[in-house]
Amino acid sequence: MPMRQLYEITGPDREHFLQGLVTNDLRLLAQGPIYAALLTPQGKYLADFFLIAQDEAILLDIDASIAEPTIKRLSMYKLRADVAIAPSALQVYCGTGPAPEGALPDPRDPAMGWRLYGAQSGDDGSDWDAIRVAHCIPQTGIELTPDTYILEAGFERLHGVDFRKGCYVGQEVTARMKHKTELRKGFVRVAVQGSAQPGDEITVEGRKVGQLFTRAGDHAIAYLRFERAEAGMMAGSAQITLI
Repeated sequence: MPMRQLYEITGPDREHFLQGLVTNDLRLLAQGPIYAALLTPQGKYLADFFLIAQDEAILLDIDASIAEPTIKRLSMYKLRADVAIAPSALQVYCGTGPAPEGALPDPRDPAMGWRLYGAQSGDDGSDWDAIRVAHCIPQTGIELTPDTYILEAGFERLHGVDFRKGCYVGQEVTARMKHKTELRKGFVRVAVQGSAQPGDEITVEGRKVGQLFTRAGDHAIAYLRFERAEAGMMAGSAQITLI
């Protein structure tokens, strides 16, 4: 499990402030943690994170590798909003075994287990790559990059985007991809027979049709052009088959 950084967003405008920026509906916080993303105005991925309601604050749980630029971007949008963003003293402990008291469900998929916010950090030793590959769950900095469109990354299936909440940054492009076009590319699960490494191009008769990402055993997450995903796909010396 990657290192995480936690922040507290406080102030009377905190929910309204985030509601106009992120892909999910802040009104859902009353039901538990939500998964959301921050996008560019062009609809491309900037960051993904969890949001958790905690007393008079909203806790933001984000991959440490993108924490600093994300907080700078959020601060840029503050303008006159009565909000403050500060590091939290809490840490996060994650697992898929029996949930300890106070643990909250990972909102993306039940297979991702639970998240406990307190004094302890780390995880229970779960094989996170195997779980992510089995359920095609992208990870910050691996599958999720500045070139990513969140619908191609499965955010609708992962409960990370709401199409009824109203405007947010990048909403117009995301809504157009949902309602006016058919997705032609995206992350899928594939079987890998042979030697191939994450990052290898997937080809058919020498023509690139995608790229291999996280691999766990004989399965992997791949980014594919759907209309070109056909028999004869190769990566490295491995045969690639769409599952």
